[in-house]
Amino acid sequence: MSAFSENRRRILSLWLPRLPIDRIKRQSIAVNDALDKFPSVVVAKDHNALLLYAIDEMAARSGLSIGLPLANARAICPELIVHDADEAADRKMLEDIADWCDRFTPLVALDPPHGLFLDITGCAHLFGGEAALLRQLTSALTRQGFAVSAAIAATSICARTLTRCASGTIVADGGEADAIASLPVAALGTDDGITAGLRRAGLKTIGDVAARGRHEISARFGARFTTLLEHALGEGDAPISPRKPLPDYIVEKRFAEPIATEAVISMTLLSLAEMLIKAMDRQGKGARRLEAGFFRTDGAVRAIAVDTGQPVTRSDMICRLFRERLEALNDPLDPGFGFDLVRLSASRAEIVVQQQRDLDAHVHDNDELSALIDRIAARIGGRRVVVHLPQDTHIPERAALAVPAQHSLAAATVPAQHSLAAATVAAWPERTESEPPLRPLRLFERPEPIKVPFATVPDGPPHHFTWRRATHVVARVEGPERIAMEWWKQDGKTLTRDYFRIEDEEGRRFWIFRDGLYGSELADEKGESLPANWYVHGLFA
Repeated sequence: MSAFSENRRRILSLWLPRLPIDRIKRQSIAVNDALDKFPSVVVAKDHNALLLYAIDEMAARSGLSIGLPLANARAICPELIVHDADEAADRKMLEDIADWCDRFTPLVALDPPHGLFLDITGCAHLFGGEAALLRQLTSALTRQGFAVSAAIAATSICARTLTRCASGTIVADGGEADAIASLPVAALGTDDGITAGLRRAGLKTIGDVAARGRHEISARFGARFTTLLEHALGEGDAPISPRKPLPDYIVEKRFAEPIATEAVISMTLLSLAEMLIKAMDRQGKGARRLEAGFFRTDGAVRAIAVDTGQPVTRSDMICRLFRERLEALNDPLDPGFGFDLVRLSASRAEIVVQQQRDLDAHVHDNDELSALIDRIAARIGGRRVVVHLPQDTHIPERAALAVPAQHSLAAATVPAQHSLAAATVAAWPERTESEPPLRPLRLFERPEPIKVPFATVPDGPPHHFTWRRATHVVARVEGPERIAMEWWKQDGKTLTRDYFRIEDEEGRRFWIFRDGLYGSELADEKGESLPANWYVHGLFA
């Protein structure tokens, strides 16, 4: 359940030769019926010339081919329907198809511009064998409106080569060289220059090229082509790069009849959560990141993920987190014609540390707080629920660091001497009840400038100041408290501030500072000193 068994490697290559035009037809066929009546092509600009980038079956029957100039194509087929190429949209469609292919294996890799690799090692038997899996995959994509070609082999390059000229082929181990020997060299997908050079040398098939010495091929066409040839012949292979890492645990449920009601979906999630918890419990682990995948019958896939602050070991907690997440979605989970597959995976699992509990009721406070944070984060996002950790610095605006609460709750709530995670951060300063606060209750994100008369004593506090269009007369003052900035983080700013705790005549208390040492201010053209810059940094009450 956590990983596929160690079997011989099998790669399924999927090629969508008409992906650009198929994408346009799927999106526009309901609006424009003419797309089914006349040939359609997609054009792209190449050296200031419009060339055919993709063609449909009707255009191919009319004698058009990819790479033909648009002017020539219109001369051959005047009723041609032309569309502009959109590589970004094609890439998005290919990624959507890759998401749909996750129902067969989680190891899916892109093979740009119009192909995919599926590592089906050890999972083909779940679908009745490789032939049944290949037939099921191609039939489903064909029903969705895509032209598709697929093949299975032990190497990705061999499988991709077969999709170009021998769709539906399943090569047994060791039969790669024989399977592709009769195919043209163009099926390897190499550069047009190399293909033309091979043909001029009389090497028209892959078997002809394989019969020559490897040193001859490398000397003429380069080591890169030789490596490609060897991989196609099954003499080696480059690993594919899956789009998503393999989750630690996966459980899923398939339905002969699609489900669409909320009650059935909730029951399915609960049963899957129980299966997942049992699988993790056997290894003493809990889930830190969970992902639920909902596969619709029309090919659409919806994935929803939730994170947790502590390893989750209860199925009801998993269901509650997903319920919170589903209720907070701006785009509700639309079942369409129903889901035929629901998958629950733990992409990150951790060992559950068993702790000794005593009779003190407060030992459960952190667990309840962590569960509350998980539920809030599931609704509004984990980055929006933060906790402030003290930092080992005397700079006011850097004294606290806002971090996601789910991942740093232990460091914020457990004293440093009792928490290994909190050992890297400083503790909050403590004071007795009789001491006045040294720092304001409210600290501004950015200090706000205030106007101070120039007649104020240069090295002392102001007699009055103006902030937010209101003038405040100073009644009491404490300070100065000189704070030198960290010179390695100055970024060209003044290195010293003199802070004052100010109380005006109405009892309002401010934390203000003068930027820079007295005597270091700028001077005007006459050489006279200009007033220093003053700011209010926070409010005490």
